[in-house]
Amino acid sequence: MKIGLYFGSFNPIHVGHLIIANHFQQFTDLDQVWFVVSPQNPLKKKSSLANEYDRLEMVELAINDYPNLRVSNIEFSLPKPSYTIDTLIHLKEKYADYEFALIMGSDNLEGISKWKNADILLRDYNFYVYPRPGYLPKEEFNNVTIVEAPLMEISSTFIRSAIKENKNIKPMLPPKVWEYLDGSNVYRS
Repeated sequence: MKIGLYFGSFNPIHVGHLIIANHFQQFTDLDQVWFVVSPQNPLKKKSSLANEYDRLEMVELAINDYPNLRVSNIEFSLPKPSYTIDTLIHLKEKYADYEFALIMGSDNLEGISKWKNADILLRDYNFYVYPRPGYLPKEEFNNVTIVEAPLMEISSTFIRSAIKENKNIKPMLPPKVWEYLDGSNVYRS
């Protein structure tokens, strides 16, 4: 089975994340896409993150109706901050028969040299990359596949800011995630 790993903080998950994940599962050779919720990305400030269990719950609610999308909390039991290479090694040990590929935006590919063991990642794993506004995808590596996916200009940063300002962002969130956030103080303080 070929699994696409969609790493992220998902702070919060929004319809753009779902559209990308579903597109990759439906229009590539990936059998499933797993949302790997990162408790702490080494390149992001921890103070801006909602509780990891809230974020995990929101992803579970968002993908409930998508049979080929899964959520993974694998990084919750690994040392923090989370490094992709460590997670991949752990997943390969746990699921030896699966083939894993990474899903990312062209903005992340552009900054991959900052990642721990980037040379090993680029040598040993396949990357499925979607275009992000303002970042031209570069196919400079043999194992990078550029996938023409819908362009998403929705960001979790924008959503968090809008929630603090009491703006209506309901159309940007999966319905069950909207309900979860509407009844909570997550991102309001």
